[in-house]
Amino acid sequence: MGSCLSGLGLGSGSSPAPPSPSPSPCESSTSTSTSTSTSTSTSTAAADYNVEIRLHRVRGRLVLNGSSHVASLFSKQGRKGINQDAMLLWENFRSMEDTVFCGVFDGHGPYGHMVAKKVRDSFPLKLMAQCEYMDDLDLSDGHGLINDNDIHGINFVKLRQSFSKACKIMDKQLKLHHHSDCYCSGTTAVTLLKQGHHLVIANVGDSRAVLATRDQHDDSIFAHQLTTDFKPNLPREAERIRLCKGRVFAIEKEPQVARVWLPNVDAPGLAMTRAFGDFCLKDYGVISVPDVSHHRLTEKDEFVVLATDGVWDVLSNKEVVGIVASAPRSSAAKVLVESAVQAWRTKLPTSKVDDCSVVCLFFDTHANLNSANNINNLIPEASINHSDTVVQKSPPYREGGDKEITVVT
Repeated sequence: MGSCLSGLGLGSGSSPAPPSPSPSPCESSTSTSTSTSTSTSTSTAAADYNVEIRLHRVRGRLVLNGSSHVASLFSKQGRKGINQDAMLLWENFRSMEDTVFCGVFDGHGPYGHMVAKKVRDSFPLKLMAQCEYMDDLDLSDGHGLINDNDIHGINFVKLRQSFSKACKIMDKQLKLHHHSDCYCSGTTAVTLLKQGHHLVIANVGDSRAVLATRDQHDDSIFAHQLTTDFKPNLPREAERIRLCKGRVFAIEKEPQVARVWLPNVDAPGLAMTRAFGDFCLKDYGVISVPDVSHHRLTEKDEFVVLATDGVWDVLSNKEVVGIVASAPRSSAAKVLVESAVQAWRTKLPTSKVDDCSVVCLFFDTHANLNSANNINNLIPEASINHSDTVVQKSPPYREGGDKEITVVT
């Protein structure tokens, strides 16, 4: 159930793809570009390191296993090698009270762990810059009114455009400065911005966001999926791939997993249709255009779960919210990950357990404060080991904008 296969066995797939008559494009691209990009890569790596160090000092920004008074985070390496997942919680985002940014990033391919971390660190900064730019624009009707752009206190049009533009810039940066690392490697990203009583969710790939809502009459809890899993089995996604001359099919050993392939080579076998990176497939229909949606919180909404597909492959939305609702908030993410790992062993005993990463964001921070000020419980990153398929009914389809890609609607 790996996310990416290739004729050379690259990526995190558990099964090799059909043999290719020619060398993998992953190998040829990397080998031909290495000598010409060494100095650029070295300087870029140094700059990235400096940015990462500064980011780790930002108050309220968490990337490790642990919890705060509003959230619980946990990531665990699977059995496919290095953990390629990354996650983020950033409180007081943009120095604004009651504003939280969070996300999970599922890397794939030989350098997927690097791409996931890069997007985790860089994308929020690009979103900040775009939000500030959009704040300077006048989108009113000339009388100081926003009209349809305003949704009960936030300008969703501005935020949707900010997310879409930030995704486009993020992918462009990866192509310019990390081309050899991202040619057959990439990452998904499901990110969420909570601003007051509003959630804005942007999804690229097949990680997922699920909202938990409590029925106040019988105290039952319901799961509402906020994102679409962008996999090749979705008709619209497959149609775009095929119109761009890419191929979509499943290999014999995994008949239930549709994958994306190059026109004339059985590689790389990507199990999603949207991702950052994966530039070998960007001319063949794979895009980094986010699906951006909005949800206004009510008193019935209790928390949202962001998780990589290692969780959703083995647990239903209902099971996930039930597990989180029953766990102490400070350890909710860890309990969920451990439950997913156990489900892998019982439901898919012959498959290698995938990496699992979870961010649980709670809305009523005055109730059940088992995790209040629990930042000291964070596990040092050095101690964390860094090493798909659910058929679903998709929510209403929405496309972001990207002038460089023709999206089938």
